[in-house]
Amino acid sequence: MKKWWNTLGVLVVLVAGAVIGAGSYFYHVAIARGDKSFVTQSTKLSKKSSVYHQKYWYLHARKQTWTIESSDHLRLVAWYIPVKNSKRTVVLAHGFAGNKGLMGAWAGMYHELGYNVLVPDSRASGASQGKAVGYGWLERRDDLQWAKTVVHKTATTQIVMSGISMGAAGMTMASGERQLPQIKAYVVDSPFTSADAIISYQAGQLYHLPAFPLVNVTSLITKLRAGYSFKEADAVAQIRKNHLPIMIISGTRDDFVPTSMGKTLYRNAHQPKSLWLVKGAGHTTAITQNYQRYKRHVAAFLEQYVQ
Repeated sequence: MKKWWNTLGVLVVLVAGAVIGAGSYFYHVAIARGDKSFVTQSTKLSKKSSVYHQKYWYLHARKQTWTIESSDHLRLVAWYIPVKNSKRTVVLAHGFAGNKGLMGAWAGMYHELGYNVLVPDSRASGASQGKAVGYGWLERRDDLQWAKTVVHKTATTQIVMSGISMGAAGMTMASGERQLPQIKAYVVDSPFTSADAIISYQAGQLYHLPAFPLVNVTSLITKLRAGYSFKEADAVAQIRKNHLPIMIISGTRDDFVPTSMGKTLYRNAHQPKSLWLVKGAGHTTAITQNYQRYKRHVAAFLEQYVQ
């Protein structure tokens, strides 16, 4: 009997070690700053793209470089591109493994609509400092701090908060915090419901692994090393606290962030709200599927709330 218990104890230690080791590996892959090669984002500028002109403009536009210090003392960096005499500004957040340089399509669209454009590098991305990706939860306060900086540095009277993918989830989370009076609306493209839900989903999609116990262990490691747990990063809970207009855009063929997540966020949002399900669009590809249609939809929503 003693031998059996000793054997069982060894097995438990080995299994626990393996799970903790796997959790540490996935922390490095999903949370820690570094190469995220499992997420591919093309930087190539193709004349065949429906958003070529917007990307070309963004590439060559004269940009101001802004910096702020986050509440946890990180140096964050953004590009600001003004429109002459405009008092409307969009704060535009990129997605997971992205950076401000990849946001040309959306930046160009908002610029065409008459908005000054502020595009930050989120923490642990691009030129900004940080060792851990916050899955929107840490970034939500950064986004609101950028909005506050816009008010202090410019004549802006109306702000739109917008983002794609993780940036969209972060903006949705930001919508549940105390708002500046200048913030008039949110537009979020392909947001997820929570870090716990999206990481669990991706564990299955990318690695064919069950969420339990891997995601739970990785969340605990994230809490210890980055200061937040996956369940804390909850866009559903945050959108329930939001009372500003919000537009949610989701592609019906999104295999990275399920369309159902956009629907869940919409159901939990207060009015005024809008859900645009873009037939056939993948993850954040609605804008490239039909640029003019995308622009018209966003403009029609915002003109109700931003003058």
